Amino acid sequence: MTEQLTQTHLIGQRFRGFLPVVVDVETAGFNAKTDALLEIACIPIVYDENQKFVPGPAFHAHINPFEGANLDRRSLDFTGIDPFNPLRMAMAENEKDALRRIFKSLNEVRKAQQCTHCVLVGHNAHFDLGFLQAAIARTGTKNQNPFHSFSVFDTVTLSAVTFGQTVLAKACIQAGIDFDGKEAHSALYDTQKTAELFCHILNHCTQYFPSES
Repeated sequence: MTEQLTQTHLIGQRFRGFLPVVVDVETAGFNAKTDALLEIACIPIVYDENQKFVPGPAFHAHINPFEGANLDRRSLDFTGIDPFNPLRMAMAENEKDALRRIFKSLNEVRKAQQCTHCVLVGHNAHFDLGFLQAAIARTGTKNQNPFHSFSVFDTVTLSAVTFGQTVLAKACIQAGIDFDGKEAHSALYDTQKTAELFCHILNHCTQYFPSES
């Protein structure tokens, strides 16, 4: 009975073997190949004891700009990130170390949930996927990368269908989720709020339970 109960609480049975992982990146521009990746946060989605979707542990990194990276001043002003702030530089990692550390943790969750791949969940998900894939190519971490190469779950689409909203803050407010605009554009904060929104939508939609056959 215990083993059977445990099995029903594995995400691997819910999304064709995909583990949803909410991802947000903060960058120094819009071109994934030329502009710096400055921050990344990832939160896997799992079941709680009541088989409700909940955010799992957060994995987060501040990242030093790669050599030769473009730093667009307008993007930095928008996010409020100073790549050369001494406090930030003291805790920032290079891309390869950050990705390998985060991928290792995600792969551990993925295996525990009996999933074959992670699928990126994001607000405008292909933007985040593009920067992630560019960083993977630069750092040679393809073999550690747990993410599906092109499939995503986009909370912009889900929010538009559910709430008629496409802006993250407005969708969260519509869902009854607190959103502090002063904290926005931090990868960790935006990932946490996107994860809460994604779980809210899933938990309130028509429930699908995989057959045991």
